[in-house]
Amino acid sequence: MVDFQQRDTTRGLGSDDEDEEEDDENEAEANPDPDTDPGPGDEHEADDGGNDGEGGHDSGSSGDDRDHGHDHGGGHDHSHDHGGDHDHGHDHSNDHGHDHDNDHGHDHSNDHDHDHHHAHDLSSVGAAVVTVSSTRTHEDDPAGDAIAAAFEDAGHEVAVREILRDDYDKIQSVVDVLVGRSDVDAVVTTGGTGVTPDDVTIEAIEPLFDKHLPGFGELFRRLSYDEIGTRVVGTRAAAGVVDGVPVFCLPGSENAARLGAGEVIVPEVGHLAGLARRNEDDGEE
Repeated sequence: MVDFQQRDTTRGLGSDDEDEEEDDENEAEANPDPDTDPGPGDEHEADDGGNDGEGGHDSGSSGDDRDHGHDHGGGHDHSHDHGGDHDHGHDHSNDHGHDHDNDHGHDHSNDHDHDHHHAHDLSSVGAAVVTVSSTRTHEDDPAGDAIAAAFEDAGHEVAVREILRDDYDKIQSVVDVLVGRSDVDAVVTTGGTGVTPDDVTIEAIEPLFDKHLPGFGELFRRLSYDEIGTRVVGTRAAAGVVDGVPVFCLPGSENAARLGAGEVIVPEVGHLAGLARRNEDDGEE
């Protein structure tokens, strides 16, 4: 009789129990424990979670484990943004303090400089008015009258008025004497600033200038342009400082005298006269 069990054993065939153990081992290999050996799906979720952490706040709307990991990454980004807000607040604080301190100091410095710059301004000026004309008289001198009125209306005094002919030497000598008078702080001439051969006021007075004031002539011509247009190119109005006294040379027309005296000279004469004689008043050489 054939012993089938022995035959099977000889041929390598096991019993049912051995078959069951072998099946269990195969099943264990086919279905590993998820707690100890993560499968390909878990690895994908881990990768997704890392990507979500970098990806941004918009993709965190679903509720599975992978999205939960993403929300945590989103929370990390939010914390980072908060730190950015903190830095912004720091910058704002610095900017505020910096601007406030600088503006305050700058304004204070400007006020100080302005007060110092005007410390020597003369509140009342004694003016000498000189009309250069071969036809005008003391009774008929509209240009001289306009200049005198501009000074007096502003609270200044007219110390002396002169009428001179168009003579180079006479004009120069009279102006040289006037600037040496103690009651004269400024001299204003009218007439002789044109281009005719007998207009010699500028030629006579300019050699006396210690300093030229080119801005006076520039501004006067700019203002005159609104009244006479391009004819202003024939006007040689000029100004300068002679022995610490400002001297202004205006054209001979009444309108020009009124414009120059009222709009340019009188508003600045106290300031210019004070600056021109500042060293003398301070006792400096």
